[in-house]
Amino acid sequence: MTERSFKMDPTIVVNKLTKVYRTYQKEAGFWGALKGLGHRRYKETAAAKEVSLTVREGELVGFLGPNGAGKTTVLKMLSGLLFPTSGEARVLGFTPWRRQNDFKRQFALILGQKNQLWWDLPASESLELNRVIYGIEPKLAQKTIDELTELLDVRDKLDVMVRELSLGERMKMELIAALLHRPKVLFLDEPTIGLDVVSQKKVREFLQDYTTRNRITTLLTSHYMQDIEELCERVIIIDHGQVFFDGALQDIIDRLATHKIITLTRRKGLREIDLASFGTVLEKSPNQVRLKIPRDRIVNASRDLITALEVDDFTVEDVPIEDIIREVFTSRH
Repeated sequence: MTERSFKMDPTIVVNKLTKVYRTYQKEAGFWGALKGLGHRRYKETAAAKEVSLTVREGELVGFLGPNGAGKTTVLKMLSGLLFPTSGEARVLGFTPWRRQNDFKRQFALILGQKNQLWWDLPASESLELNRVIYGIEPKLAQKTIDELTELLDVRDKLDVMVRELSLGERMKMELIAALLHRPKVLFLDEPTIGLDVVSQKKVREFLQDYTTRNRITTLLTSHYMQDIEELCERVIIIDHGQVFFDGALQDIIDRLATHKIITLTRRKGLREIDLASFGTVLEKSPNQVRLKIPRDRIVNASRDLITALEVDDFTVEDVPIEDIIREVFTSRH
């Protein structure tokens, strides 16, 4: 992971930001509909509840949470698409939902499941439309497009209809469209969703390099933990609309990774012993076994297992981060 340096002044400041949705609760049947004409019952759901956070210039922060946790709602409020019910937020010194033109020229929002490119036009024409909207000089826009298409290896796809591009190629074009006006703040909501492994890696490498070199302040949501591991040193975890962790990614691993995984291999076949007494058996074959063992027992357990099984090889590794995060969410529900 590339080291990033930051200024002391925060780029994003959020204080008790709340978004409550009010929905009409209709009773069943004809009489229920009639009753609703005179007296309506409503249900209030807090999509974001007193969210507070600070992000400094140049930081790339992972914004994590299960489906429905409120991540996208927060990003939409910070980009001015939604008005909050209460609370405050400042992005680059602006209040986002006032939608001032000077603010809109300095940020970009990419929603992995939404398209901003025109489906039946070549990507180059959508980029030209963005250039005109943002009032970018043709030479500067062309310089930016040349740089980004080279970095993302899609220069030969500019004149291809968007609907004929692969998902990976389309997401790369979406990134170019979002970065054409050289924003200072970038909100990324699932930018690698649905992409194949090669495309995911290419997009991650691009984001790491480009945002670091240009000191772009970035909030990233993703269900792919490899995105978070490779790009983010800091994570903010939100659940039920509230922030319950904000700190270094390594801190949450150290605090919550209570187990390690040991893999033992013996080419001539494993001996039969009581493996369950050492930990949880994750996988077992005639020649190999994987066990999940508490961290405080890993040294003694490894020694005893190596001796008892007379293994040829063994490895000890941390529990995958996605499993740790999943356990965190499960324990909270």
